[in-house]
Amino acid sequence: MSEYTLEDRGEGRFALSGEMSFDTAERILKESEEPFEEHTQLEIDLSGVTLTDSAGLALLLEWVTWANHTVREIRFSGMPERVLAIAKTTEVEGLLTRGERWAGFIEAPDA
Repeated sequence: MSEYTLEDRGEGRFALSGEMSFDTAERILKESEEPFEEHTQLEIDLSGVTLTDSAGLALLLEWVTWANHTVREIRFSGMPERVLAIAKTTEVEGLLTRGERWAGFIEAPDA
């Protein structure tokens, strides 16, 4: 079974690491439902993703669609190059930022 970790870093910040692929995308989506519901603004760090494919892109687009339908903001950081390449090839790269609505997104925590 392919492995991944969805870490809740608090205040709407999450980190996804490991595989974001056909083997994991559906499980990641289901695991994210409850913790994502608690926030109106989300930031997902993808810099720890080690393997991805078109299902990874589909997962991100599903999150963006959910955010738009539930009046939430979602932003991705550390986007894997493979996801960007697939998004450009399929001409959907602009959709990856459709979940970004408000300026001043998530404030940095006090040091």
